[in-house]
Amino acid sequence: MEFSSSLTIFNSDTPLLLEKRIKLIGYIEIEGSISKAAKKVPMSYKAAWDAIDAINNLCPTTVVEKSTGGVGGGGAVVTPYGKNLIKTYSTLKKEHEKFLSQLTKMTDFNTGALKSLERFSMQISARNQVQGIVEHIEQGKVNSSVYLKLKSGYTLVSVITNGAIDNLNLQIEDEVVAIFKSSSVLLTTDLSLNISARNKFQGTITDISLGEINSEVLVDIGNGDKIASVITKNATGSLDLKVGDSVSAIIKSSDVMIGK
Repeated sequence: MEFSSSLTIFNSDTPLLLEKRIKLIGYIEIEGSISKAAKKVPMSYKAAWDAIDAINNLCPTTVVEKSTGGVGGGGAVVTPYGKNLIKTYSTLKKEHEKFLSQLTKMTDFNTGALKSLERFSMQISARNQVQGIVEHIEQGKVNSSVYLKLKSGYTLVSVITNGAIDNLNLQIEDEVVAIFKSSSVLLTTDLSLNISARNKFQGTITDISLGEINSEVLVDIGNGDKIASVITKNATGSLDLKVGDSVSAIIKSSDVMIGK
């Protein structure tokens, strides 16, 4: 037995995005026609028009631009907002399916009891949690090097045990989270510095929070990926760090954990 449910997004109390509506928008993007998209879903032409009207009315921006008349009966175009809506729903659907899969594993269907639901609400203290996609796994006798492609375009390497690979059931193209403490992130203003650490990311300082002893430095490495580093206040002064400076953030691969 397993858990299964559909994903519906509401606007107030009104259903906005259902899986069938997302399919309709996706087919409209491909076909450029509401009638052709409706046949592929499948749903009636009238139901398709009503669905598009409802989505356009409930969203702050037009999702599908329609035109009527002509030899082909008119056409339809999915706006950039609509395309982003499809992408967002797809991401949410994957997370929803992952949750249900994990819930199935944690449920004893013989007794109907949940083994440890508290795990879903667990928070971790690590400051850095960066999303990535597994692009390569290099397996050794004891440990494996896992290569993650980040949104920034950088590749981050994590060295974890082979047992962890099996427990996480890591596969190529899995979406995972790289986790590492801010105290494990070293900073240098020497961008050409050669160092043995596997991970070295160039970025720009966007914020510096000075404390009594330590400083937290936030580095933007591109496309929304940010890394926090905690170094001593003296080190901040010695490096003469300022907002807008270019620095390299350095993290040892053995300091990077992976969550899935």
